[in-house]
Amino acid sequence: MSQHLSGTPGADLIGYLTRYPQELTFGHQDPAAVFGRYHIDDFVLRNDGILLDKMRLLAHVKAGRRNATQINVEVHDALMSGAQVAARYTLTATMRRGQVIATEIHMFGQLDPDGRLRSVEQLSRDVSPKNSGSAEQPA
Repeated sequence: MSQHLSGTPGADLIGYLTRYPQELTFGHQDPAAVFGRYHIDDFVLRNDGILLDKMRLLAHVKAGRRNATQINVEVHDALMSGAQVAARYTLTATMRRGQVIATEIHMFGQLDPDGRLRSVEQLSRDVSPKNSGSAEQPA
């Protein structure tokens, strides 16, 4: 049985789910270094059927750093069994122009022996509030 590195998804899945988006979006450290703390170099993510490797994920981070003002993660369920992890959580991002984007995510992952993620399959759905970012309509 291998020892998981402290702070990795294998050692603290809920911590990873809540900490990682914050560190990537608002942290001062290089996104590639943050990515490497939690994922192996050849990590792959398939989100709603779209395959994303490390380079595509890091490119996505640039837009988040530019546009998001706040990110909140609410973990509903998190499970780990050996090298497999699963979670259901909602990630809510408030954008610079006031729009609120909420996404419910169902994640199924495979851990590397050191506790970092090797791969993830995700299904997601938009659960954003209606009229997000717009002024309320009079009653």
